[in-house]
Amino acid sequence: MSENLKIENLDSVVVRFSGDSGDGMQLAGNIFSTISATVGNSISTFPDYPADIRAPQGSLTGVSGFQVHIGAEKVYTPGDKCDVLVAMNAAALKTQYKYAKPNATIIVDTDSFKSADLQKAQFATEDYLGEMGIDPDRVIRCPLTSMVKDCLADSGMDNKSILKCRNMFALGLVCWLFDRNLEIAFNFLKDKFAKKPGVAEANIKVIQAGYDYGHNTHSSATNVYRIESKNKVKGRYMDITGNKATAYGLIAAAEKAGLRLYLGSYPITPATDILHELSKHKSLDVITVQCEDEIAGCSSAVGASFAGALAATSTSGPGICLKSEAMNLAVILELPLVVLDVQRGGPATGLPTKSEQTDLLQALYGRNGESPMPVIAALSPTDCFDAAYDACKIALEHMTPVILLTDAFLGNGSAAFKLPNLADYPAINPPYVPEDLLGKWTPYMRNEEMVRYWAVPGRKGFTHILGGLEKDDKTGAISTNPENHDLMCRKRAEKIAKIAVPDVEVLGDQDAELLIVGFGSTYGHLHAAMDEMRAAGKKVALAQFKYINPLPKNTAEVLKKFKKVVVAEQNLGQFAGYLRMKVDGFVPFQFNEVKGQPFVVSELVDAFNEIYAK
Repeated sequence: MSENLKIENLDSVVVRFSGDSGDGMQLAGNIFSTISATVGNSISTFPDYPADIRAPQGSLTGVSGFQVHIGAEKVYTPGDKCDVLVAMNAAALKTQYKYAKPNATIIVDTDSFKSADLQKAQFATEDYLGEMGIDPDRVIRCPLTSMVKDCLADSGMDNKSILKCRNMFALGLVCWLFDRNLEIAFNFLKDKFAKKPGVAEANIKVIQAGYDYGHNTHSSATNVYRIESKNKVKGRYMDITGNKATAYGLIAAAEKAGLRLYLGSYPITPATDILHELSKHKSLDVITVQCEDEIAGCSSAVGASFAGALAATSTSGPGICLKSEAMNLAVILELPLVVLDVQRGGPATGLPTKSEQTDLLQALYGRNGESPMPVIAALSPTDCFDAAYDACKIALEHMTPVILLTDAFLGNGSAAFKLPNLADYPAINPPYVPEDLLGKWTPYMRNEEMVRYWAVPGRKGFTHILGGLEKDDKTGAISTNPENHDLMCRKRAEKIAKIAVPDVEVLGDQDAELLIVGFGSTYGHLHAAMDEMRAAGKKVALAQFKYINPLPKNTAEVLKKFKKVVVAEQNLGQFAGYLRMKVDGFVPFQFNEVKGQPFVVSELVDAFNEIYAK
């Protein structure tokens, strides 16, 4: 390292990689976040890509981005704006510069800023920096494509394959800028391309070339930056996405319960990765079936549950619509089932690659008849593991389908995950019918928690039939008796209401002037907004709900304790309306957005400050 450069320690930094959908920005971002998580940094990522299968190269609509926030201490969001923007072409600079801070460092591939590229990106002049008001001193202009071609000239690879390595040069340059150890990236690539060692070696060579370019040209102008972790907790860590954490949580619960895990699914963005991940784990007794449609996916899971497996089905909002009849069947059969809803923008196909919280009321009420169902909403990518485990435990111990709400922001986003010890997790004890009920048992006989006993097929003397028609409470035979139907509806509702869930925790100032309320994936952004307001001297608290149905027992007490309450959610007021229905006299302020993008913390702070001042 040159004596003219110094290493400057930072508390946090936000980096955004951007380029064409085929430029590998998601891979470059994933590797950089993996390196950061492995060395103990806190991370939060946000993949932001278009729904087009492949937009025209260099077009404004085809830009794919990946933003990662790395910190020495806990970071809660991917960051409002980035400190470093990598723009692989003119369209990326044009569309992504709005996500950069005023003093951000911009890295551009000058080979992709020719006249034709600028015209395609709708620049009016050749002076693209001047046109956008960007200070040239903040721009690292690198002939990235040319240098990659030179680097791999002797590789024997064709031109198309060589160009696919451009993202690794940008990654190497960013690793230089933040003093990252390339060995972790090398190992990542060797694992990823284990069956194509030539591809792995080419990418490794290009990463090293990008790193060397930064070292030799002092591309950071003055400094190399380092983010040292301040609160390291001993353990093994990995960078994990919410979808992968969800899959692992299901596997852990199945192992704890001593059951086989079955997933019946149909591919749908952004939930498909759960199916992909679970399909890799046959050695752990996991069964995955990619069905012909959403209905079959859920119906097959109901069948697997009847047969005695821990059954799950995964989808997004449009799939929940289709699965609703089979979900309702699980309600009346009183069988355990975990329904994974990785929410996306709607209605209809809407915004397939974007994130919203707009399925809440569908999860709560989107079925015919009185069909109460527990609903859990994961708080972060890593919390998807615990939320999935909890959903399985509730489903198995209370003989009910459970909906787990995540969304595209959590499912595709990632964070540093400390590998858990399964021995620390609570036992899962399904209510199998006791042997001493042999000869007395009927299908809807219940325990003291109102939970129907589970008679797994194959147990001698416990043969039975279940179906979608209402059954007699005592005999299990089909019944149209009005009083019996009323009784069964009330018993199913009482069973769900009796499920014990943890109290909602109030973070921040217990004597706050303003309580911020949210649910699920907005936790990080709302927490960051609270922290910023408290740092400015305001008394603010946060109550983030993970358990939606049943609500925590202290919900009314918390909501009525504070002078002002604002419910912030990524829909037009579904959770606020639900809380008003459940808590008499509760009339909160509301902050609602349906943009398909995560909240912007600065906008939250501005809005909450206005409410605070009223």
